[in-house]
Amino acid sequence: MPNIVLKAGSRPPWVGLAAAVWVLIAAGNGYNFPLYSPSLKSVLGLNQQQITILGVANDIGENIGLLPGIACNKFPPWALLSVGVVFCFLGYGVLWLTVTQTVIGLPYWLIWVALVVATNSTTWFGTAVLVTNMRNFPLSRGTVSGILKGYAGIAAAVYTVIYKLVLKESDSELLLILTLGIPILCLAMMYFIRPCSPASGVDSSEHVHFIFSQVASVLLALYLLITTIISGVVSLSDTVSYILVLIMVIILMSPLAIPVKMTLFPAEHKRHVPPSDSSDHLVPKEGESTPTDSLLTPSSSGTNLGSFYENEDALDAGMLLAVGEGAVKKRRPRRGEDFKIREALIKADFWLLWVVSFLGVGAGVTVLNNLAQIGVAFGLEDTTLLLTLFSFCNFVGRIGSGAISEHFVENDPSNLVDDICTNGHAHDLHSFCICS
Repeated sequence: MPNIVLKAGSRPPWVGLAAAVWVLIAAGNGYNFPLYSPSLKSVLGLNQQQITILGVANDIGENIGLLPGIACNKFPPWALLSVGVVFCFLGYGVLWLTVTQTVIGLPYWLIWVALVVATNSTTWFGTAVLVTNMRNFPLSRGTVSGILKGYAGIAAAVYTVIYKLVLKESDSELLLILTLGIPILCLAMMYFIRPCSPASGVDSSEHVHFIFSQVASVLLALYLLITTIISGVVSLSDTVSYILVLIMVIILMSPLAIPVKMTLFPAEHKRHVPPSDSSDHLVPKEGESTPTDSLLTPSSSGTNLGSFYENEDALDAGMLLAVGEGAVKKRRPRRGEDFKIREALIKADFWLLWVVSFLGVGAGVTVLNNLAQIGVAFGLEDTTLLLTLFSFCNFVGRIGSGAISEHFVENDPSNLVDDICTNGHAHDLHSFCICS
């Protein structure tokens, strides 16, 4: 991790979380393939097999995230977002030139590569905001991951509403928004997506803030589903359509209410002073220790959180020195800790997750890529409702998994041992034996 200056305070992490919502909506650009694939098919004169192969390119670009994963430990978030902006502009720019027939005669392989580059921006956007926000909220990683991935899942419905109500189902204008709109949005959010000092303790209001964020995301998902159904049944005027889109934008901005509330109504942190019968107890005699000494000594867990983003080279050097002196036994990382690639490849958990992701996610993207053709096969002229339903179910699964995983993590007794060993809470002999 680079040696960077952290933004201090309790409000900046929530500002970054609100900005991450918009970046994750932009990171859902890969879900738009069913909307503009019919235009690619007609303009280029492709058959269904060729369109399916382009769908494979869409999936490859959207799911190759090894380079962003490596880069997030070496470069700041704005660097990853910049790469995503460039990829998005170049990839979708080629597709826009093709659909509008501004450039004629582009080879099929170039369209394939352009689609890989365009959708690969998703991994750069998603990795930058997910890793940064999970580090900013180290005690609520599952909840943060569920909220942000939920917004990424509902992005397809957001694009569908814009495509239907504002763009009037124009594929060329949709690709123009993907080419210019997404880069501009991510450049605007770049300043707010930054590492912040994690909280050194548990804030009572933090749980309420997370509940508010989850409720806001659920409200957005329901609103998008209802809006899509209404627009498919009733013919809406331009004024009503723009009002509906404006309401959607306001709901998307709702997570910003948390840092605004923290600014207008700052929390007062009161220091608790234990009662004493006499002032004589406050001054110990010479050579005498008091029970409050251990309480006033900063805990190692607070030190760990305060130095969360220290230079890793210095930490590694200190650890190697301790290992050489025999003070610390070198061990492999446990579940929930950071693994290097070589350490992860020899773990059965890694391959189990890989197989589950391959089968589960693979089935979903296969249906998504062929959603337009599935709708046509069932006699549906308007397939936007299918995409919205797919996006809604995708959202429910993502945010639900984040909340459920956090519940089991918090109630897992084995985490007490991990907390003792990794955060330095081994103050007694029994704890030391557990860690050893």
